[in-house]
Amino acid sequence: MNIRILFYSFLGLHLIIWTAIPFITNNNLPLDTIEALAWGSNLDWGFDKHPPMSAVLVEIFFQIFGNKDWAYYLLSQICIIISFIVVFKLSEEFLKNTLLCLISVLLLEGIYFYNFTTPEFNVNVCLIPFWTLTVFYFWRGLQYNQITDWFLLGVFAGFGFLSKYLFIYLGLAINFYLVYKIAKKEINLKCLFSVIPFLLIIFPHLVWLNENNFITITYGLKRTGVTDQGVLDHIILPIIFLAKQIVILIPFFIMIFFLNQKSKITFNIKDEKLIFLLAINLLPILLILITSLILGAKIRTMWMTPFYIFLGLLSVYIIQSNIQLAKLKNFMITFIILFFLSPFIYGYISITENNKRTDYQGKKIANIVEMEWNKFSKNEFALSSVIGDEWVAGNLSYHIKSRPKRYDLSVDTNELDGGFIIVNHPELNCKSSFYPIFKSVKLDFEGNPCIVMYSNLK
Repeated sequence: MNIRILFYSFLGLHLIIWTAIPFITNNNLPLDTIEALAWGSNLDWGFDKHPPMSAVLVEIFFQIFGNKDWAYYLLSQICIIISFIVVFKLSEEFLKNTLLCLISVLLLEGIYFYNFTTPEFNVNVCLIPFWTLTVFYFWRGLQYNQITDWFLLGVFAGFGFLSKYLFIYLGLAINFYLVYKIAKKEINLKCLFSVIPFLLIIFPHLVWLNENNFITITYGLKRTGVTDQGVLDHIILPIIFLAKQIVILIPFFIMIFFLNQKSKITFNIKDEKLIFLLAINLLPILLILITSLILGAKIRTMWMTPFYIFLGLLSVYIIQSNIQLAKLKNFMITFIILFFLSPFIYGYISITENNKRTDYQGKKIANIVEMEWNKFSKNEFALSSVIGDEWVAGNLSYHIKSRPKRYDLSVDTNELDGGFIIVNHPELNCKSSFYPIFKSVKLDFEGNPCIVMYSNLK
C-alpha cells in the first residue's frame, strides 16, 4: 500500500510540475500544439501531415476549456500519466515485487521523451497511451484469452493507428509474436475479435486517404528524405540513428547501473515473459532500423517517443535478481536529480531564450486582428474562417473569440460563409486594390506577416 501511495504521489507531482512549468514560462503554445488546434477547428478524417486523433483530442479540450494554454499542457501530461499507469499495471503481471513495478516506471524519468519534450502536445505524445494500452491488452489477450481483452486490443490499436502511422511498427511486432504463438499452437481464433474494431475505426480514415491521394503518406516519405537519398545514406543514416538513441538513453543507463548490484546477468531465453518483453521493446526498433537501412530513410529523433515506454520494465525484469532493494540510495538520488533537473532546464531555457516559437505574441496579435476585424465589419458579421498556414492562421483561430475555422490557401473562398481573413497569401502582398472589399493590416510586431482581411458575404 505504501508503494502504491508513492507511485500515485509521483504521478501527481509529475503532472503538476510539467503542467505548471511550461504554462508559467511559455508565452505561446508550441508549434505542434497550435497545429493540432488548427486542424481541430475544422475536423476531418485526416490532414495533410497526420491522421486525425491528435486534432480530435485537442478539440475535445478546446470545447471544454477554450483557449486556456494550461489545458493543453495538462492534456500532454494526462497522456503520459495514463501511460505510466499502464506500465505499472503490466509490470504487476511480470514482477512479483510492487517496488520493482514502481522502479520500472521511475526509470522512464531517465528518458527525456517522457518529461522534457512532453509539454508540446503532438502526434508523438498522443500516440504513447494508445501504444501502451495496445501492448497491455495484447498481453491480457494472450494470458486470459477473453473476448473483451481482444476487442479492446483492436480498439486501442485503431486509435494508435489514427494517432500516427509509426504505430505500424508496433503492429508488426505484435503480428510477428502472434505468428510465433500460433506456430507453438498456444493461441486460438478468439484473437480475431481484435480485427473487427480495428478495421471499423480506421476505415473512414482509409477512405479519406484514398480521396486525398494518400497525402499523409507522401508527407511522411518526404520527411524521411527517401525521395532524394544517396547510396551512402543507407549506411550513414542508420549509424546516426543508432548513435542518437545511445546518447538519448545515457541517463537511463546510469540509473540501470545503480540498480544492477551484480556484474553477472543471467536469464532464460526460453522464458515466455522475457520473449514477449523483447518482442514489444526491441522488434519495433529493429524494424525501424531496417527501414532506414533499406530505404536510406532519415529517422527523426522525436519519432522514437513511444518506442521506449516499456524499456524500464524490460530492464528490471532482466536484472531483478541483481537488485538489492535495501541498497537503492544511489538510484533514488539519481532519479531525484533527473526528476527536478529536467523541468528546471526547461524553465530556464524558456525564460532566457527569446527566439523560440513559444515566445510568439499570438494572443496579442490575435487581439489586434480581432479589433481591426470588428472595425472593418462594423460588428455586422462574425469572422468565421482563417486561411493560411497552421502557425500564424492557427494562432488566430485559437485566440480569436469566435473560434474561426482554419483552412489552407487551396480552399475555394467562394464556398465559405461569412467573413474570413487570409494570412500571407502569396498573390495578394497586402495590395489594397486586389479585391474590391477587403482591408489589409500591417501588424506592429517585428517579424509578423502582413494579414489581408476581407469579406465574402452571400
